[in-house]
Amino acid sequence: MSNPLLQDSPLPQFSVIQPEHVEPAIDSLLALNREKIEILLESLEKPDWQTLVEPLALLDNKLSRAWSPVSHLNGVLNSEELREAHSACLAKLSQFNTEMGQNSRLFEAYKAVAQGGEALNAEQRKVLENILRDFRLSGVDLPQDKQQRFKEIQQALSALSSDFSNKVLDAGNAWSKELASSAELEGLPQAAIDLARQTARQRGLEGYLLTLDFPSYQPVMTYAVDPALREEMYRAFATRASDEGPHAGQFDNSQNMREILALRHEAAQLLDFRNYAERSIATKMARSTDEVMGFLNDLAKRSKAQAEAEFADLKDYAAEHHSHAELQPWDIAYFSEKLRQHRHNIGEEEVKPYFPINRVIPGMFEVVGRLFAVSFHLVTDVETYHPDVSFYEIRNPDGSVRGQFYFDLYARQNKRGGAWMADCQSRMKTDTLEQAPVAYMTCNFTPPVGDAPVLLTHREVETLFHEFGHGLHHMLTRVDYPDIAGISGVAWDAVELPSQFMENYCWEREALNLFAAHHETGEPIPDDLYERMLAARNFQSGMMMARQLEFAIFDFRMHLEYDPADADRIYDILEEVRSQVAVNPAPSWNRFPHAFSHVFGGGYAAGYYSYKWAEVLSADAFSKFEEDGVFNQTTGRAFLESILERGGSDDAMNLFVAFRGREPKVDALLRHTGIAA
Repeated sequence: MSNPLLQDSPLPQFSVIQPEHVEPAIDSLLALNREKIEILLESLEKPDWQTLVEPLALLDNKLSRAWSPVSHLNGVLNSEELREAHSACLAKLSQFNTEMGQNSRLFEAYKAVAQGGEALNAEQRKVLENILRDFRLSGVDLPQDKQQRFKEIQQALSALSSDFSNKVLDAGNAWSKELASSAELEGLPQAAIDLARQTARQRGLEGYLLTLDFPSYQPVMTYAVDPALREEMYRAFATRASDEGPHAGQFDNSQNMREILALRHEAAQLLDFRNYAERSIATKMARSTDEVMGFLNDLAKRSKAQAEAEFADLKDYAAEHHSHAELQPWDIAYFSEKLRQHRHNIGEEEVKPYFPINRVIPGMFEVVGRLFAVSFHLVTDVETYHPDVSFYEIRNPDGSVRGQFYFDLYARQNKRGGAWMADCQSRMKTDTLEQAPVAYMTCNFTPPVGDAPVLLTHREVETLFHEFGHGLHHMLTRVDYPDIAGISGVAWDAVELPSQFMENYCWEREALNLFAAHHETGEPIPDDLYERMLAARNFQSGMMMARQLEFAIFDFRMHLEYDPADADRIYDILEEVRSQVAVNPAPSWNRFPHAFSHVFGGGYAAGYYSYKWAEVLSADAFSKFEEDGVFNQTTGRAFLESILERGGSDDAMNLFVAFRGREPKVDALLRHTGIAA
């Protein structure tokens, strides 16, 4: 039987990909790559771009195109069989990547191309510069015994990170709460009650079912009148994959966390870094660990007083207006929403009718079209992996295809939570291949219930625009080399610039008029409601800043201060960070690090600060549009040409300066968040 992962089809053949195809396909491609690399190294006397770099890039592209649908399906249609195949191949891919990264003959061959006097363009030189740096970060210069240890560490880390994410997913799926009547859901919006009823029916149950999926969890925390229900769900959510809570010990990530931190530290020291935070900075825009900590501590100092005042305000309000003297963690979202309505006469439910998804999506396309002169087209004859998933093309003004993407918007069982953009395939252009970039765009919005229209909260609209910013970075690139096309090769602390930039268009009246309209009447958001939205925009912005800084400082310090002699300091550091920046209490049994997938299961280790770092860049970049006009075509073209099209083809600071005319300043971020400069 032919293996669909080995077919040279333009897009993944999702309907025929089965778990049993995965290992044979990856084994076959890894063997092919090893064989062809060996032949190249044996036969080339004087390697150059055409004879070494390009053939290897084509091999790498074939492997990544086979792996991308497997990796994606593991996140969006998880099953036991697929998970086993995915985990087995992760280990093999990790071994292969480290093996190639430590191949000294390959390193010397690339070095010969870089130093060979060939007339290379700036992008080709950047590709080689990154490749040679990554060889060193893979331990190519290490003695044999240390290389072997480094290889073992990388394989172990790959397996541990995958297991960490699986345990978070399993712990989330394991908990649910069945309710007999809607009376127990008092306070929840009707749409959330309907979803609970639909979820129960889908699982063959009567009554109503709550889960830890965000569309179920968030309305309970924000609106449920019953504090016992809020507490029960908060406890289940805040103890996922840990030694506490309703499934204590069953999916416990404690050992995974210990081992991941220890192995990262050991790997960093093998490469002559003092700690993993230093190793992390080697590929980032920030120049030192001191610069990162200085940046975070400065933001903490600027925002702490405001965060404390906002929390005191919330406590006073709960006591005075609701006779609720002691605020518990599961009370904060509930009373915050009440206070927001009280102070600004606005709540999420009042705004939702103006954001039907069937208006928001085409409106977002219109916003992007005006900014960057592209258009979006639904393609119905492309095979997807689930009935909810649609497929689009981005086209240039002349009708040529610029990029394509799968749109997977709704939460469902066995789908990882959160929202993300992932690379299906990268832009690539050689003498033998011309490949358009393709993205997976994934969210977890409340799914359709019956015939009712899907209405998004304004926060969900921001999430959609955010992820679409990542997608634009990937799909609008003009770089022909996958290593630096789109988001590839972009410093991790600058990669959030386009995503956070796009969020601004969820607040501008001129943009909202393109996609915000009442789902029944078609009326735009009334001026009065818009003014109240703006007034409430920075509601509790100090508290939100403090929360993000808590995550960022905790992550960075955990890696910066790691000491093998005192390896169990995770929660000690968290307590110290909380005493520095947090204003709202966390119970002793809160185990948020056990589900901190960004850091333990994803790519944000000693890099969570990137969100705040890139927010400075995005706020400053958008301030140029505020000066020139939010749809100014010249400024839009400059952002497209300086940032989106250039991908990782130059250092992030150079690209930013090319657009803004100077290095970034923090002022615009503080102004946008309402925190005094």
